Amino acid sequence: MKSSALVAPFIILCIGAVSGTPLGKRDDVPTVTQTLQFALTLEHLEDAYYTGALAKFSEADFEKDGLPHWVRGRISEISQHEKTHVGFLTDMLGADAVAPCTYNFKYTDPRGVLAMTKSLETVGTDAYLGAAQFLSGKRVMTAAASILATEARQAAWANSAGLNSEPWSGSFETPLSPSQAFTIASQYIASCPSSNPTLPFKAFPALTIAAKGTPALGKTVKLAYEDSGSDPRWLAIMSGLETRYFKIDGDHQVAFPDNLQGVVYAVVTSSDEAVTDASTIAGPAMWAYPFPSSASNP
Repeated sequence: MKSSALVAPFIILCIGAVSGTPLGKRDDVPTVTQTLQFALTLEHLEDAYYTGALAKFSEADFEKDGLPHWVRGRISEISQHEKTHVGFLTDMLGADAVAPCTYNFKYTDPRGVLAMTKSLETVGTDAYLGAAQFLSGKRVMTAAASILATEARQAAWANSAGLNSEPWSGSFETPLSPSQAFTIASQYIASCPSSNPTLPFKAFPALTIAAKGTPALGKTVKLAYEDSGSDPRWLAIMSGLETRYFKIDGDHQVAFPDNLQGVVYAVVTSSDEAVTDASTIAGPAMWAYPFPSSASNP
């Protein structure tokens, strides 16, 4: 097992004037406009999810599912936040704003809505964090940082007050690249308007486990993913600012670590040095490992 950590300073998300100028000389670096369009794509998805959930489940439905009456009220407030985020980014982008897509959400019950809230807001937080490097300017830095902070608060509320579990994963959040975040979000997108621009991000093949569900800690796990290559593969597990690499055998099996806490992301990669779009074979998968308040959580 190998591990690596992000050693660059933590960068607070800052958004400035939309210039369309790439931040750097590489051709694959998204422009500020493209990064904001992707952020708006995610905000549209969140907005649509909560609108649909509130239309389907009443306060009485939440209570019948064993939840306090005020839980739906908090979900309604989160819905208002996402509509505000959509309006904020739409105004910023002006004529470059992207339209909402068509989604394929499945609404099972109010507890499922809470679980989805935790997932959506965690991915939203980590997507903003990972996109920070592609943004520049100071004029609306405070407002942009507020979006990230609000998404994090919403995720913490859903998992702690709502689901009676841990409100955080550790000392650091895990940054997701735009393509990693889009891979997770794309499972809920049926189609998008043809008028929306094609963004320089892609959805990677899905990563699951053969037994379904969440991999058991400290066990040998059989992974399920599409891969036509024969070169060595590793399972990269990203948690906070650390990434650990575990060798995958020829039967797609890997020895899973026994010391994970909170939300982690896992990617099958062709490199045991760094997780990049070029080295990614499948994933990320998003898995959660609850821990009690008595646990050490450095």
